[in-house]
Amino acid sequence: MNLNIFLKKQFGFTLIELVVAIVVLSIGATAFLTLINQATRKSIDPVIIQQANAIAQSYLEEIILNPFCDPDLSNDCPTFCSASAGNACTVCTAAEANRSLYDDVCDYSNLNDSAGAVDRNLNPISGLGDYNITVTVEDGSVSGPAILNTLSSSSNEVLRIDVNVTHDNIPTLDYTLSGYRVNY
Repeated sequence: MNLNIFLKKQFGFTLIELVVAIVVLSIGATAFLTLINQATRKSIDPVIIQQANAIAQSYLEEIILNPFCDPDLSNDCPTFCSASAGNACTVCTAAEANRSLYDDVCDYSNLNDSAGAVDRNLNPISGLGDYNITVTVEDGSVSGPAILNTLSSSSNEVLRIDVNVTHDNIPTLDYTLSGYRVNY
């Protein structure tokens, strides 16, 4: 009897080894494809992020360029609104009737352009209808950033403006830009 037949080394895989390898590779491929799918769905187009940033900057610039105090109340805003004069400059209670009439920072408080970005005269800006813009003007307990550490809203010296931009079709986009308006 020839023992070389029994001692001869066999090459290849058994059926069980092939099935196990296919199962392991399938699990790994499924996990990898799921990860790639989630990353693709959750990533936001950089152009849309840049557009949200440009919208927020535009709104913030429009707001900050307005006077700190309502010009209808006083022509001498820094003196009129000073804490020593005893006048509360937190006039964020009654905005003008129309955005085109806004004449001070506080008029923009609670502005909500949910139908897309519009200019100061309420004309829709082409291609920006899916963006929602909300503005908050904080005039209560705001302290300025480190560079403004001696100012506070309780002394009628600083207002914080937050412009938030979201997108109808991209629920993960929530962009907020903040700025401060100082009473000078």
